[in-house]
Amino acid sequence: MTLRPILRYPDPMLSAVCEPVVDFGAGLRQLAEDLLDTMRAAPGVGITAAHVGILQRVAVLELPDWQAPRTYVNPQILSSSAGTMRHAEGSVSMPGFVEEVERPSSISCRYQDLAGDWHEEQAEGFHAICLQHEIDQLEGIFWLKRLSRLKRERLIRRWQKQGGR
Repeated sequence: MTLRPILRYPDPMLSAVCEPVVDFGAGLRQLAEDLLDTMRAAPGVGITAAHVGILQRVAVLELPDWQAPRTYVNPQILSSSAGTMRHAEGSVSMPGFVEEVERPSSISCRYQDLAGDWHEEQAEGFHAICLQHEIDQLEGIFWLKRLSRLKRERLIRRWQKQGGR
């Protein structure tokens, strides 16, 4: 089990756009395992390579009702529903802080697995929210940017007051 240090908000790497993965070798598999271990220890249900300072397009999700975790390499949203839903979101990079975010309630996503094979996936509800959240992070969009200016500023003040940096 390898735990990697998680970057804390407002680390500038959390605002960086991640590069596509081109090497599907043993290093990628090790990164995916390390991300899973790190996410579970945090704890969380999703994490990206950016959260540990690696600017590659890799995300891991492990939702409560799933049989096994999933690794998404080079994920991209193909389409999203007009219908939306609100859900409390947070980040392993800002532990203990959550706020409601509104996002499309379903999406279609394309991604590669650890072998480099392409897949498409339809996601609804909490699954769709989590995928959008992690794909945002790969695009350098930290979840706070999805909040209204007022909510974002309040949450950041609370984070700073409690010792966040």
